[in-house]
Amino acid sequence: MKEFVFTYPTKVYFGEGSLEKAVAAECGKYGKTVMLAYGGASLKKNGIYDRVKGLLEKAGKEVIDFPGIMPNPTYAKVQEGAALAQEKGVDFILAVGGGSVIDCCKIIAAQAKTNEDIWKMEFSEGKFPAEFLPMGAVVTASGTGAEQNCGAVITNEEKGVKTGVVGAYASFAVLDPELTASVPAMQVISGAFDTLSHAMETYLGNSDQDNVSDDLALAVMRNTVVNMRRLIADVSDMLARSNLMWDSAMAENGILKVGRVTDFQAHQIEHQLGAFTDCNHGQGLAVIHPAYYRHILKDAEEKFRRFAKVVFDKDTAEEGIEALGVFIKECGLPVKMGELKSKVEITPEVLRKVADTCNIIKCNPRELSRDEVYEILMECL
Repeated sequence: MKEFVFTYPTKVYFGEGSLEKAVAAECGKYGKTVMLAYGGASLKKNGIYDRVKGLLEKAGKEVIDFPGIMPNPTYAKVQEGAALAQEKGVDFILAVGGGSVIDCCKIIAAQAKTNEDIWKMEFSEGKFPAEFLPMGAVVTASGTGAEQNCGAVITNEEKGVKTGVVGAYASFAVLDPELTASVPAMQVISGAFDTLSHAMETYLGNSDQDNVSDDLALAVMRNTVVNMRRLIADVSDMLARSNLMWDSAMAENGILKVGRVTDFQAHQIEHQLGAFTDCNHGQGLAVIHPAYYRHILKDAEEKFRRFAKVVFDKDTAEEGIEALGVFIKECGLPVKMGELKSKVEITPEVLRKVADTCNIIKCNPRELSRDEVYEILMECL
């Protein structure tokens, strides 16, 4: 394994009743004013908003609402949240929702503590924020693992770019599968596929033989597939939701990535697809992965063979990729671009723009050319 330094600052409260435990144990550590950040009206309809706000008020907190964080959160929304945090003297941010809400809050937490523009700081000056408003995360839709790290995927509409930005770690995260009970089945499945994608892309990076990280990644993949199938059979299966929640955490808390280089090329392609189409992230990944893997099969054939055997009980690398495609259909996820919900018609011209602007990963299995990215995308059309 390569040299590494590993630290994990987020305290995780897992299981039924963990929301109440976390608020009681953690909120006294911070100041009086709490920004309660969330997405749409569903949080109020399902009662989670009132539950969280009540706990905060019981703890003596003044609650500042910051609603309306969209899927694929924008940099403009980050700036709106940071301005509100500064105006109201916010002491702590509590993000309640899925990956989009949590990602947005990670960068709000950074931007609220500096007068420098975070985007310019990171991408033009190569500097990263060192001071943050403290924040916590209550996960209501798992899969992204956003609560497990300091990276955030943000869409800069002005620049036409959707990419990773470095922000704050959550000081604590609440993982209570009961909070996901009202989430539509397809949203849960899409999130779980994102988990599967994280583990696959970590596994297919550059690692030495008999690397424990590879074995862990394969175990997370297999467990994710098993529990996605359980959830398809019974959307109310709380044990399956619980297992998928921890699979999501394991895929993104850094443990699978230590001592190795990862291959997140499919994610980079999907990020730019999302920048142009605003499509669902997990569903975009489901469309892209099989085509991408067919292109790089010969560059990592032994890894794909192990993937096939451990995850899908198939004998060859080719059968493993075919089984992944069958599994995607089994889950009811889209397999072609035309099945994605998009703000624009997905045409060859749009896909050419995606190919020409996505980040190219310069690591194993093989660095792609932009023309090959375009070819992969066109195979998905």
